[in-house]
Amino acid sequence: MTDTAPPPRTVRRRAQDLLWTWLMLPGTLWMTVFLVASLVLVATLAFGTTDPLGNPRFGFALDNVTALGDPAYRTVLLRSLGYALVTCAVCLVVAYPVAYAIATSGGRYKNLLIAAIVVPFFANYLVRMYGWSVVLSDGGPLLRALRAIGVADGGTRILQTGAGVVAGLVYGFVVFMIIPLYAAMERMDTSLVEAGRDLYAGPLRTFLFVTVPATRQGAAAGCVLVLLPAMGDFVSAQLMGGPDQIMIGNLIQDKFFQGQNWPLGAALTMLLMAVLLLGMLGYLRRTRKDEAEAVR
Repeated sequence: MTDTAPPPRTVRRRAQDLLWTWLMLPGTLWMTVFLVASLVLVATLAFGTTDPLGNPRFGFALDNVTALGDPAYRTVLLRSLGYALVTCAVCLVVAYPVAYAIATSGGRYKNLLIAAIVVPFFANYLVRMYGWSVVLSDGGPLLRALRAIGVADGGTRILQTGAGVVAGLVYGFVVFMIIPLYAAMERMDTSLVEAGRDLYAGPLRTFLFVTVPATRQGAAAGCVLVLLPAMGDFVSAQLMGGPDQIMIGNLIQDKFFQGQNWPLGAALTMLLMAVLLLGMLGYLRRTRKDEAEAVR
């Protein structure tokens, strides 16, 4: 028997795959090396100490790790997780109608509408948060309008509250929810929606029982993209929250820049990364399960 040569199309595909592999290799190695190096540096620093002048010293002490069991740190971590989860929920509620409207009714203006949503977020994050804090301030346009229509009174405030922190987080990261949801709806089989309508399901039931399940992977990806940065964010809590709304990102910033306690800041960083890693592993597990169900 003589070996048959693979078809030319297969050869071209293999060559393209090999080319893309080599093109991705330098960037992948660069990111991997510096990511691993920074993680090792922070992890080893978490077991260090500080000298009388506040300078960090590497070591093998467990004081910083045991300090993480302090109820105050646990409260801040749970508050940060709660704010991040509420932010994900609000972003889902806000992003689903926006993504659905663009995907189904955008027509030839889809790209323009997506650009109109994305381009403003190219502005500096800190500048946008300062602007949002002005809008939500006690004398800002939002509360003035609410007072004018009788919804709010003179004692109503948004800043220095948990609602203000969540509002800042939603404003900062909602675009990360809109984009994956829009991409999922673009790939969705529209015949499923038509079948739901043919079965005399109303718009709301069709959306809940057809559109949402068909786009759950996009929703899951959006939740990960929102949850990860929202957990570690400190700007929203600093500008729109008060002393009772600080998040773990504020603690880490304080330990590194004001408290001059880098080892404890490194330990808090590793705690935050451990929580985020659990969320990422859960997302990957769910994605793998969905892919296996799709194959079956």
